[in-house]
Amino acid sequence: MTIQHTVVFRLVHAAGSAQEAEFLRAAVDALTTIPQVDDFAIRRQVSAKSDADWQFSMSFADEADYRAYDEHPQHREFVATRWQTEVADFQEYDFTTYDVGALS
Repeated sequence: MTIQHTVVFRLVHAAGSAQEAEFLRAAVDALTTIPQVDDFAIRRQVSAKSDADWQFSMSFADEADYRAYDEHPQHREFVATRWQTEVADFQEYDFTTYDVGALS
């Protein structure tokens, strides 16, 4: 059961600022080197319908890999030293694929 973990967020930094870019670089450095993380992506929000500016997306093979990521020291350090002070607002979403065959 693959899990797609996504988080949409807004930073305290001005759009296009050096601080914004540094936050994103720090996220790549910290999160993509955690062994369980697959398909890491950063996306910029383009819809005026959302207050969020950014999305991080990654996938995990299963619940055990997701837990290992969540407990990994690099993830915890990034959250403690960057996320908690530089993210103004966020929402987390975790999805598994729904079996559309179950609708028959």
